[in-house]
Amino acid sequence: MRTDRTAAALVAVALGGSLVVAAATPAAAHPDTLRRHLIASYDFDHPVPGNPSRERDRGRSRTPIDLVNGGAAMRVRDRAYRGSRNALQLGQVNPTTSGNDDWKAGIFGSPGVPSLRAFNGVKQISITGWFKMTGQNPSPNSNSADPNDFYNAVGLAGVLSGTSSGHDVRALLEVINVAGELRVVALGRRVDGASSQTFAANQPWQQVLPPNTWVALAATFDFDTGTMKLYKNGRPLDGFYVLPGDPWAVEGPPEPDLASATDPRGIKIGGSFPQNDREGNPCNCRMDGLKFYDRALTDREVYLQYRLTR
Repeated sequence: MRTDRTAAALVAVALGGSLVVAAATPAAAHPDTLRRHLIASYDFDHPVPGNPSRERDRGRSRTPIDLVNGGAAMRVRDRAYRGSRNALQLGQVNPTTSGNDDWKAGIFGSPGVPSLRAFNGVKQISITGWFKMTGQNPSPNSNSADPNDFYNAVGLAGVLSGTSSGHDVRALLEVINVAGELRVVALGRRVDGASSQTFAANQPWQQVLPPNTWVALAATFDFDTGTMKLYKNGRPLDGFYVLPGDPWAVEGPPEPDLASATDPRGIKIGGSFPQNDREGNPCNCRMDGLKFYDRALTDREVYLQYRLTR
Protein backbone atom coordinates (compact mmCIF):
# COMPACT_ATOMS: atom_id res chain seq x y z
CA MET A 1 0.00 0.00 0.00
CA ARG A 2 1.41 3.39 -0.96
CA THR A 3 0.55 4.94 2.40
CA ASP A 4 2.49 2.34 4.37
CA ARG A 5 5.45 2.46 2.02
CA THR A 6 5.65 6.23 2.35
CA ALA A 7 5.56 6.14 6.13
CA ALA A 8 8.07 3.31 6.23
CA ALA A 9 10.37 5.18 3.87
CA LEU A 10 10.41 8.23 6.13
CA VAL A 11 11.19 6.10 9.15
CA ALA A 12 13.86 4.14 7.30
CA VAL A 13 15.54 7.32 6.09
CA ALA A 14 15.54 8.74 9.58
CA LEU A 15 16.71 5.73 11.54
CA GLY A 16 20.18 5.95 10.03
CA GLY A 17 21.12 8.55 12.61
CA SER A 18 17.98 9.74 14.30
CA LEU A 19 18.43 8.02 17.65
CA VAL A 20 21.87 9.40 18.24
CA VAL A 21 21.80 12.33 20.64
CA ALA A 22 24.80 14.27 19.46
CA ALA A 23 27.17 16.06 21.72
CA ALA A 24 27.09 19.82 21.41
CA THR A 25 28.57 20.96 18.14
CA PRO A 26 30.18 24.36 17.60
CA ALA A 27 27.57 26.97 16.78
CA ALA A 28 28.20 29.04 13.71
CA ALA A 29 30.19 32.08 14.74
CA HIS A 30 28.22 35.31 14.94
CA PRO A 31 29.61 38.82 15.33
CA ASP A 32 28.17 40.51 18.42
CA THR A 33 26.22 42.89 16.20
CA LEU A 34 24.32 39.91 14.78
CA ARG A 35 24.19 37.73 17.87
CA ARG A 36 21.89 40.09 19.71
CA HIS A 37 19.51 40.02 16.75
CA LEU A 38 19.45 36.20 16.52
CA ILE A 39 16.08 35.52 18.12
CA ALA A 40 15.66 31.81 17.36
CA SER A 41 18.19 29.25 16.11
CA TYR A 42 17.83 25.50 15.55
CA ASP A 43 20.64 23.15 14.52
CA PHE A 44 18.87 19.86 15.40
CA ASP A 45 21.85 18.73 17.44
CA HIS A 46 20.32 19.88 20.74
CA PRO A 47 17.22 17.98 21.91
CA VAL A 48 15.40 19.35 24.93
CA PRO A 49 16.79 17.35 27.90
CA GLY A 50 14.39 14.55 28.71
CA ASN A 51 12.25 15.21 25.64
CA PRO A 52 13.98 14.36 22.35
CA SER A 53 10.77 15.17 20.45
CA ARG A 54 11.56 18.84 21.04
CA GLU A 55 14.52 20.92 19.87
CA ARG A 56 16.26 23.59 21.93
CA ASP A 57 16.47 27.14 20.66
CA ARG A 58 20.06 28.40 20.71
CA GLY A 59 18.97 31.95 19.94
CA ARG A 60 18.01 34.71 22.33
CA SER A 61 14.36 33.78 22.77
CA ARG A 62 14.93 30.22 24.05
CA THR A 63 11.80 29.03 22.23
CA PRO A 64 11.82 25.23 21.86
CA ILE A 65 10.04 23.70 18.88
CA ASP A 66 8.19 20.42 18.46
CA LEU A 67 9.33 17.75 16.00
CA VAL A 68 5.79 16.92 14.95
CA ASN A 69 4.68 13.32 14.33
CA GLY A 70 8.17 11.88 13.85
CA GLY A 71 9.77 13.04 17.09
CA ALA A 72 13.40 12.05 17.63
CA ALA A 73 13.36 9.92 14.45
CA MET A 74 13.30 13.16 12.46
CA ARG A 75 16.91 13.88 13.40
CA VAL A 76 19.11 12.28 10.75
CA ARG A 77 22.86 12.18 10.26
CA ASP A 78 23.48 14.48 7.32
CA ARG A 79 26.11 17.19 7.33
CA ALA A 80 24.66 20.32 5.76
CA TYR A 81 27.58 22.60 6.65
CA ARG A 82 30.87 22.62 8.49
CA GLY A 83 30.30 21.78 12.14
CA SER A 84 26.85 20.29 11.67
CA ARG A 85 25.95 16.70 12.53
CA ASN A 86 22.20 16.14 12.37
CA ALA A 87 19.62 17.54 9.99
CA LEU A 88 15.82 17.55 10.27
CA GLN A 89 13.93 15.13 8.01
CA LEU A 90 10.50 16.38 6.96
CA GLY A 91 7.90 14.92 4.64
CA GLN A 92 4.41 13.84 3.73
CA VAL A 93 3.39 10.48 5.20
CA ASN A 94 -0.07 9.63 3.79
CA PRO A 95 -0.64 11.31 0.42
CA THR A 96 -4.10 9.79 -0.12
CA THR A 97 -5.53 10.27 3.37
CA SER A 98 -6.74 13.42 5.06
CA GLY A 99 -5.06 13.37 8.45
CA ASN A 100 -2.44 14.90 10.69
CA ASP A 101 0.65 12.73 10.33
CA ASP A 102 3.02 14.74 8.11
CA TRP A 103 6.50 15.25 9.51
CA LYS A 104 6.94 18.96 10.20
CA ALA A 105 8.16 21.13 13.05
CA GLY A 106 7.40 24.33 14.89
CA ILE A 107 5.48 25.84 17.75
CA PHE A 108 2.00 27.32 18.03
CA GLY A 109 0.33 29.34 20.74
CA SER A 110 -2.83 31.41 20.92
CA PRO A 111 -3.10 34.36 21.35
CA GLY A 112 0.66 34.39 20.77
CA VAL A 113 4.03 32.95 21.82
CA PRO A 114 5.44 35.43 24.38
CA SER A 115 9.05 34.30 23.94
CA LEU A 116 8.86 35.46 20.30
CA ARG A 117 7.96 39.01 21.33
CA ALA A 118 11.00 40.35 19.46
CA PHE A 119 8.86 39.95 16.32
CA ASN A 120 6.03 42.01 17.86
CA GLY A 121 5.96 45.43 16.16
CA VAL A 122 9.20 44.55 14.43
CA LYS A 123 10.69 46.69 11.67
CA GLN A 124 12.69 43.96 9.93
CA ILE A 125 13.08 40.16 9.87
CA SER A 126 15.56 37.73 8.31
CA ILE A 127 15.21 33.96 7.91
CA THR A 128 18.21 31.83 6.94
CA GLY A 129 18.86 28.10 6.72
CA TRP A 130 20.10 25.09 4.80
CA PHE A 131 17.65 23.11 2.65
CA LYS A 132 17.88 19.84 0.74
CA MET A 133 15.05 18.48 -1.40
CA THR A 134 14.79 14.71 -0.83
CA GLY A 135 11.54 13.70 -2.53
CA GLN A 136 8.53 14.75 -4.57
CA ASN A 137 7.67 18.43 -4.22
CA PRO A 138 5.01 19.71 -4.18
CA SER A 139 3.07 16.86 -2.64
CA PRO A 140 -0.36 15.42 -3.45
CA ASN A 141 -3.08 17.37 -1.66
CA SER A 142 -4.17 15.08 1.16
CA ASN A 143 -7.14 17.38 1.85
CA SER A 144 -8.59 16.71 -1.62
CA ALA A 145 -10.42 13.66 -3.00
CA ASP A 146 -8.91 14.34 -6.43
CA PRO A 147 -5.77 12.18 -6.89
CA ASN A 148 -4.51 14.69 -9.46
CA ASP A 149 -4.71 17.61 -7.05
CA PHE A 150 -1.36 18.80 -5.68
CA TYR A 151 -0.57 21.48 -3.13
CA ASN A 152 0.39 24.79 -4.72
CA ALA A 153 3.29 25.35 -2.33
CA VAL A 154 6.13 23.70 -0.44
CA GLY A 155 6.54 25.11 3.06
CA LEU A 156 10.08 25.90 4.19
CA ALA A 157 10.32 28.10 7.30
CA GLY A 158 8.39 31.07 8.61
CA VAL A 159 7.23 33.23 11.51
CA LEU A 160 3.45 33.14 11.96
CA SER A 161 1.36 36.29 12.15
CA GLY A 162 -0.31 37.37 15.38
CA THR A 163 -3.74 36.13 14.27
CA SER A 164 -2.63 33.04 12.36
CA SER A 165 -4.51 29.74 12.45
CA GLY A 166 -1.17 28.06 11.77
CA HIS A 167 -0.90 29.06 8.12
CA ASP A 168 -0.79 32.87 7.74
CA VAL A 169 2.64 34.35 8.29
CA ARG A 170 4.50 37.53 9.09
CA ALA A 171 7.60 36.33 7.23
CA LEU A 172 8.14 33.14 5.24
CA LEU A 173 10.54 31.30 2.97
CA GLU A 174 8.75 28.85 0.67
CA VAL A 175 8.20 27.52 -2.82
CA ILE A 176 4.83 28.61 -4.21
CA ASN A 177 2.91 28.82 -7.47
CA VAL A 178 3.25 32.29 -8.98
CA ALA A 179 1.19 32.83 -12.13
CA GLY A 180 1.27 29.13 -12.96
CA GLU A 181 4.95 28.54 -12.19
CA LEU A 182 6.55 27.33 -8.96
CA ARG A 183 9.12 29.76 -7.57
CA VAL A 184 11.23 30.20 -4.47
CA VAL A 185 9.81 33.21 -2.65
CA ALA A 186 9.99 35.47 0.34
CA LEU A 187 6.44 36.18 1.49
CA GLY A 188 5.74 38.85 4.10
CA ARG A 189 2.71 40.35 5.80
CA ARG A 190 3.14 43.59 7.73
CA VAL A 191 -0.36 43.92 9.21
CA ASP A 192 -2.18 40.92 10.67
CA GLY A 193 -5.11 39.93 8.47
CA ALA A 194 -4.10 42.34 5.71
CA SER A 195 -2.45 41.74 2.35
CA SER A 196 0.81 39.91 1.99
CA GLN A 197 3.50 40.69 -0.57
CA THR A 198 5.67 38.16 -2.37
CA PHE A 199 9.17 38.53 -3.80
CA ALA A 200 9.77 35.67 -6.23
CA ALA A 201 13.09 34.49 -7.63
CA ASN A 202 13.46 34.65 -11.40
CA GLN A 203 15.44 31.42 -11.53
CA PRO A 204 13.39 28.19 -11.84
CA TRP A 205 12.87 26.74 -8.40
CA GLN A 206 14.55 23.41 -9.16
CA GLN A 207 17.68 25.30 -10.16
CA VAL A 208 17.60 27.18 -6.88
CA LEU A 209 16.92 23.96 -4.95
CA PRO A 210 18.23 21.03 -7.01
CA PRO A 211 17.37 17.53 -5.72
CA ASN A 212 19.59 15.97 -3.05
CA THR A 213 21.79 19.06 -2.77
CA TRP A 214 22.28 21.22 0.30
CA VAL A 215 21.57 24.88 -0.45
CA ALA A 216 21.82 27.88 1.88
CA LEU A 217 18.82 30.19 1.47
CA ALA A 218 18.10 33.51 3.12
CA ALA A 219 15.22 35.96 2.96
CA THR A 220 15.08 39.48 4.38
CA PHE A 221 12.00 41.58 5.07
CA ASP A 222 11.93 45.34 5.68
CA PHE A 223 8.42 46.42 6.66
CA ASP A 224 9.37 50.11 6.74
CA THR A 225 10.70 50.32 3.19
CA GLY A 226 8.37 47.62 1.82
CA THR A 227 11.26 45.58 0.44
CA MET A 228 12.37 41.94 0.51
CA LYS A 229 15.42 40.08 -0.79
CA LEU A 230 16.34 36.46 -1.47
CA TYR A 231 19.78 34.82 -1.37
CA LYS A 232 21.24 31.49 -2.43
CA ASN A 233 24.61 30.38 -1.06
CA GLY A 234 25.37 33.89 0.13
CA ARG A 235 24.54 35.65 -3.15
CA PRO A 236 21.44 37.74 -3.94
CA LEU A 237 18.86 36.19 -6.25
CA ASP A 238 17.27 38.35 -8.91
CA GLY A 239 13.51 38.45 -8.63
CA PHE A 240 10.29 40.44 -8.83
CA TYR A 241 7.41 41.58 -6.64
CA VAL A 242 4.18 39.76 -7.38
CA LEU A 243 1.68 42.45 -6.34
CA PRO A 244 1.78 45.98 -7.76
CA GLY A 245 1.29 49.09 -5.69
CA ASP A 246 1.61 49.25 -1.91
CA PRO A 247 0.15 46.04 -0.43
CA TRP A 248 1.85 46.62 2.94
CA ALA A 249 0.46 50.18 3.14
CA VAL A 250 3.82 51.75 3.94
CA GLU A 251 3.43 54.96 1.94
CA GLY A 252 2.80 58.11 3.96
CA PRO A 253 2.75 58.74 7.72
CA PRO A 254 3.16 57.57 10.39
CA GLU A 255 6.78 56.48 10.22
CA PRO A 256 8.44 54.11 10.69
CA ASP A 257 6.18 51.35 9.40
CA LEU A 258 6.26 48.30 11.65
CA ALA A 259 4.65 44.88 11.77
CA SER A 260 1.51 44.48 13.87
CA ALA A 261 2.03 44.91 17.60
CA THR A 262 1.12 41.30 18.34
CA ASP A 263 3.21 38.34 19.45
CA PRO A 264 3.56 35.82 16.61
CA ARG A 265 1.53 32.68 17.12
CA GLY A 266 4.63 30.64 16.49
CA ILE A 267 7.04 29.26 13.92
CA LYS A 268 6.24 26.79 11.15
CA ILE A 269 8.81 24.54 9.49
CA GLY A 270 8.19 22.13 6.62
CA GLY A 271 4.49 22.83 6.28
CA SER A 272 1.62 24.71 7.88
CA PHE A 273 -0.28 24.13 11.13
CA PRO A 274 2.46 23.30 13.66
CA GLN A 275 -0.30 22.65 16.21
CA ASN A 276 -1.01 19.52 14.13
CA ASP A 277 -4.76 19.94 13.62
CA ARG A 278 -4.49 20.00 9.83
CA GLU A 279 -2.01 19.33 7.02
CA GLY A 280 -0.82 21.79 4.41
CA ASN A 281 2.10 22.35 2.03
CA PRO A 282 4.44 19.60 3.31
CA CYS A 283 8.09 19.55 2.30
CA ASN A 284 9.81 16.30 1.39
CA CYS A 285 13.17 17.64 2.38
CA ARG A 286 15.80 18.12 5.05
CA MET A 287 16.68 21.32 6.85
CA ASP A 288 19.46 22.48 9.13
CA GLY A 289 20.82 25.63 10.70
CA LEU A 290 17.52 27.55 10.74
CA LYS A 291 17.90 31.09 12.08
CA PHE A 292 15.38 33.87 12.65
CA TYR A 293 16.63 37.45 13.16
CA ASP A 294 14.81 40.64 14.14
CA ARG A 295 16.82 42.63 11.60
CA ALA A 296 17.29 42.55 7.83
CA LEU A 297 20.78 41.21 7.21
CA THR A 298 22.86 43.11 4.67
CA ASP A 299 24.25 41.49 1.52
CA ARG A 300 27.66 41.30 3.18
CA GLU A 301 26.30 39.77 6.38
CA VAL A 302 24.43 37.07 4.46
CA TYR A 303 27.57 36.27 2.48
CA LEU A 304 29.83 36.18 5.54
CA GLN A 305 27.43 33.94 7.46
CA TYR A 306 27.41 31.55 4.52
CA ARG A 307 31.21 31.56 4.30
CA LEU A 308 31.55 30.88 8.03
CA THR A 309 29.84 27.51 7.59
CA ARG A 310 30.78 26.67 3.99
